[in-house]
Amino acid sequence: MPVNGWEVVEYAAELARRGEAFAVATVVWRQGPSSSQQGSRAIITADGELHGWIGGACAEPTVIRVARQVISTGTAQLLLLGGPDQFGGALPDGVAVVPIACQSEGALEVYIEPVVPVPHLVVVGRSPMAQTLADLARALGWRAELIDGADFAPECARQESFVVVATQGHDDEAVLERAVAARPAYLGLVGSRRRGAAVLGYLAERGQPKAELDRVKVPAGLDLGSTTHREIAVAILAELVQLRASSRSPSGRPPHVPEHQISDPVCGMTVSAGPGCLTLEHAGVTYYFCCAGCRQAFAADPAAHAGKLPA
Repeated sequence: MPVNGWEVVEYAAELARRGEAFAVATVVWRQGPSSSQQGSRAIITADGELHGWIGGACAEPTVIRVARQVISTGTAQLLLLGGPDQFGGALPDGVAVVPIACQSEGALEVYIEPVVPVPHLVVVGRSPMAQTLADLARALGWRAELIDGADFAPECARQESFVVVATQGHDDEAVLERAVAARPAYLGLVGSRRRGAAVLGYLAERGQPKAELDRVKVPAGLDLGSTTHREIAVAILAELVQLRASSRSPSGRPPHVPEHQISDPVCGMTVSAGPGCLTLEHAGVTYYFCCAGCRQAFAADPAAHAGKLPA
C-alpha cells in the first residue's frame, strides 16, 4: 500500500484510470504534539479504505467518515481537528470542527477534496448514430468507447459504466446478453419497443433473470418522437445526463451509504462500528472506542463515562 509522498499521488492516478471515485486528504496545518506533518496526505476510497498517512488513531476515523461524505456529495470540506480555541478567531462558515481529546493536545487542519471520475460510456455498434453518440459524449469530457458488436465482451464495461447497444439488428440478442452479464449502471438498447420486446423475450427464454432484463431501457433515450439518428444520439445522452443528475452519483448508481457511526464515550470522536473496532462491555451496554487509550480511560473509571450512551 502507498504510504507517503509521491506513492500516494501515483495511487490516486491508478484509481482515476480505473474509474473509481475517491477523496484526497491533505494536512494544511498542524499544532504539536501531532504525529502528522504539514503536507501529509492520504487517499480514501468510497469503501472507507485509507492509503497514506493523515494522523493517528484519533484523527483517522473522522477523516475517513468526512471523506466518504465528500465523495458522496462531490463537495470539498475543510476539517479542523481540535478545540475551536486552538485555531484562533472566528471560524468561517462551512468549516467542520471536531474536538480531539485522545491523550493529545495537538490539532490538525485537513482539506478533503473529492476526485470524481468522468463517466464511462460504451457504445456497441458502428452505425452513424453510434458514432455521433460517442462523439457527443467526448465533447462533454466523458470517456467514450465505440466497439463493434463482435468485439464486445462483459469485461469491456464496469458496474459504473453506461452501455448502449446500437447494433440495430446485427446480432442484437447475443450482444445484449453479454451486456447484461456486465451489470452496468445503465444498459439501453437502440430499437423500437416491438424489436426490444422480441430481444428481451428471447433472452428470457434462454434463462436470463427477469430482474436483470427489467433493467434494460428499450428504446434507449428520452422519447422525442420521430427523430433523425443525430437527434436519437442527443436523446440518449440527455437521458444519461438526467440519470447522473437525479442520482447525484457520477455513475448513475446511488451514493455509497457508510456503515453505522457511533461516538467514543471518552473523547466524543466518531467511530465506525464494525469488525476490529475497540469495544468494552459495561452494564449490558457495548461501548466503542477510537483508540486503546480511550478504552483504558473508560475501564479505569466507567462511572465517569457510562452515562454517555453510544450515539
